[in-house]
Amino acid sequence: MDKIQSMQVFVRVAEMNSFTRAAESLSLPKASVSRLIQQLESQLGVRLLHRSTRRVQLTQDGQVYYDRCKELLASVEEMETLFQANPATISGRLRVDMSVAMARDFVLPKLGEFLNRYPAIEIELSSTDHRVDVIREGFDCVIRVGTLKDSGLIARPLGQLSMINCASPAYLQRHGTPLHPDELSQHAMVHYEQTLGARTSSFEYVEGKTLRSVKTGGAVTVNSTQTYSSACLAGLGIIQVPMMGMRDYLETGRLVKILPQYNAPPMPISLVYPHRLNLSRRAKVFMDWLTEITHAYLK
Repeated sequence: MDKIQSMQVFVRVAEMNSFTRAAESLSLPKASVSRLIQQLESQLGVRLLHRSTRRVQLTQDGQVYYDRCKELLASVEEMETLFQANPATISGRLRVDMSVAMARDFVLPKLGEFLNRYPAIEIELSSTDHRVDVIREGFDCVIRVGTLKDSGLIARPLGQLSMINCASPAYLQRHGTPLHPDELSQHAMVHYEQTLGARTSSFEYVEGKTLRSVKTGGAVTVNSTQTYSSACLAGLGIIQVPMMGMRDYLETGRLVKILPQYNAPPMPISLVYPHRLNLSRRAKVFMDWLTEITHAYLK
């Protein structure tokens, strides 16, 4: 096996945190993959991976080697496809991450169009509410909603998600429809916190150019966007959410828009990816496609 193939195997083991899963995905015997990693470590004179009975994890030296491998492999792929204009020749595996709601309502309904356009590309789609480590976990790109922290990653703004306030008809029948945020002290919000244990959320709205916040009641706190909307559908309280994911519920009457003049500020949505000199062509075309399909939904 040549050095390029060796790097490809190492990268797969690092991204899957498993010799077994990496071997299966590459159609290689597990023993061959283990032997290859041992040979690499021997040649380099460093330990690349921590091994345990439960998982495989990069060492500090392994992380440095992984980052360089990704850069070199992207450069090799770029050279191999430099003069190929046919979309069918752009191939390989893409690892992307986004929230469940973003995948369900925004990307998956149109993903078939992308795969028809680029039939040799494979997609590994991670959907979680927690923020993945883009570099350490080997993602090509992620979609992030909200204000970005300075992470050393490259961010491509895609637009903004308009926010709405809504509740279920059953909730409004029991508690009445609030007409002003000042009335919300007598109402229940479903609270969303990525980390349970602290209640920091409140009802936010823009008045003129000022962001205001009102404390509310509410007995339920969730840490998943999926359970956030489900709790609202169950009549447990009011939620503040992007309009994009609520269209079907509003059109069918399962949810009702309230306080329309007191919406939270729009949430920025960005495409985030590692800082590499040479992105693979498959990553470039996928990110261009995501930018293309956002225009119908975002400001």
